[in-house]
Parts: sequence; C-alpha cells; structure tokens
Amino acid sequence: MKTIEKVNAYFEKESPFKEGVQQLRKLALQTEAQEHYKWNFPVYTINEKNVFGICRFKGHFGVWFFNGVFLSDPKKVLENAQEGKTKAMRHWKFTDNAQIEEESMLAYLQEAIENQKKGMEVKPEKKGATTIPEPLKTELSNNQQLREAFGSLTSYKQKEYSEYIGEAKQETTKAKRLQKIVPLIEQGIGLNDAYRKKST
Repeated sequence: MKTIEKVNAYFEKESPFKEGVQQLRKLALQTEAQEHYKWNFPVYTINEKNVFGICRFKGHFGVWFFNGVFLSDPKKVLENAQEGKTKAMRHWKFTDNAQIEEESMLAYLQEAIENQKKGMEVKPEKKGATTIPEPLKTELSNNQQLREAFGSLTSYKQKEYSEYIGEAKQETTKAKRLQKIVPLIEQGIGLNDAYRKKST
C-alpha cells in the first residue's frame, strides 16, 4: 500500500474522532510540511525532519509536536507526551471534535515548522551499550536460535527485554519472566509491541 493510501485510510477510518482528525489534516495541508506515514500515523516533515503528527487514540486525539518544547504555547495547552521520559515532544490533546480552534492550531503548526527550519530540536542522548542480565545471557549462550533472533532485534527492543529481566528482584521472578519472553524473542517480537499497536 502506498503512503498516500495509508494516510487516506487512517483519516477515513470510522471513529468518534473522524471529523476531528480530518479537520486537523486540512490545517496541516495548509502548511508547507510534507505528509508521510510513520509509526502507524500521519507525520509531517520539513527537510525530512519530523515536525508534527496527527494521532487518534481511544479516548482522545490531537497533534504531537516532535520538538514542541520550543513552542511558545500562548494558550497553555501543550502537555508532555510522556512525563519523565520525553524531553522534546509535546501534545495538544482534544476529547471532542468541536474543541479545535483552527486559527490557533494553524499558528502552532506554523511556529513548529519555523522552529524546525531554525534547527531547534532536542538531540537524543547517546546511551551506553545494553547490559544483558545473567539469566538471559546464559539462555542466549545455550540457544543458538534464540541468540540469533535476539541479535536481529533493534537495540531498543534488546534493552526492553534486558531491563524486564534485570528489574526483577527475586530469582524466581526472573526465571518466570525469562520463560515468558523466550517465545517472543524467537518470533522477533518486541516486549511491548502489542501495546504499541493498541495505542494506534
């Protein structure tokens, strides 16, 4: 399926917020940002840099500003997308289609674009190599198929699995968790993939 088909399908999907996300798309297309489809939702870019995305969830919808921390936010509506985890991203959330103020939203979109042109973005911190806990390390060394599957996962997913085992305080808990994740790793599935799919 082509990008435009995926984007159109996203906006045409029946939901309580169909009218709202379509209204946001109309505003987004009034800007110079390019429309793409990433992480299962429409994303708008400038010079191949992510600027904002239109998201729909079970109880709300809205716009994610990838570097929203730099927005002036005159209406004081922006929320941290994930408090304690996200430094740059901010979310303007709506729970009703009628809440969108087009003039204000367009101003936020335009400001986000201008900020990106100026290079205003939070650079991701370089993280050290993932430390694999001993129970998982032992299992990987004894199982070539599992070792190869684990190696094919992204570093982020490897870290999630390592932390999942490492954070358990009891050895019995670690063993239970290890038993749970082995089939997932062998299938190339990330620990939180199911959750990520539900959130879109």
